[in-house]
This record gives sequence, C-alpha cells and structure tokens, in this order.
Amino acid sequence: MKSINEIAAMLAEQRKSLGIEQKDMYLRIGMKQQQYQRIEAGSDVKLSTLLRVLEGLGLELSIAPKGRKATVLPTESMPINLNKLGKDSCGLEDDSDDLGFWFDSEDN
Repeated sequence: MKSINEIAAMLAEQRKSLGIEQKDMYLRIGMKQQQYQRIEAGSDVKLSTLLRVLEGLGLELSIAPKGRKATVLPTESMPINLNKLGKDSCGLEDDSDDLGFWFDSEDN
C-alpha cells in the first residue's frame, strides 16, 4: 500500500503536470489553498476529501489485492456475442429497430 506521503507526492506531481497552482484548486474543487496545501504535505484526509481531490486532478482511486496491479474486471472486457436470435449470452435482446436510427443515414 502506498503511504500517505507517497500519495501526497503523486497528487502534487499531477497538479504540477496539469499546470495548476495550489490556489487554483479552489476553483476546481472548492478547497482553499491552506486546506489543499496540508493534503500535499501528507496530512491525513477523509476518503471523501481524497475522492474530491482526485476528481479535480482527473485521477481515480483503484483498489487491488496486495502485490497485484489493478486489472480490468472480466465483465468490462468480455465481448458481447449475439446468437442467431439477436440475444447476447445474458439473454438480452438487441433492439434492432433502433439500429436503423443510429446507423442508417438519409444521405445514402
């Protein structure tokens, strides 16, 4: 697990790479410079505050088992295969009458 100081350093690095000053975090997340400065100094923060900071810096929280890197969940990476009836492997039907709306154009 990353230490609070490592996380604080990562936040500061991301902020700097975006070209944002600490005082500018007020406009992004409504946090005064002194509050944000304490976070980058390694002060302990609530999870809700960390999530707000991550959002403002275009980052997200990822949790993984120790010793492993975060991976994409199988459900996110599984392709959906439609069978002959237009149903996917979960039994959901493709709404084929809407396909014409999205993919057909009147210019053809």
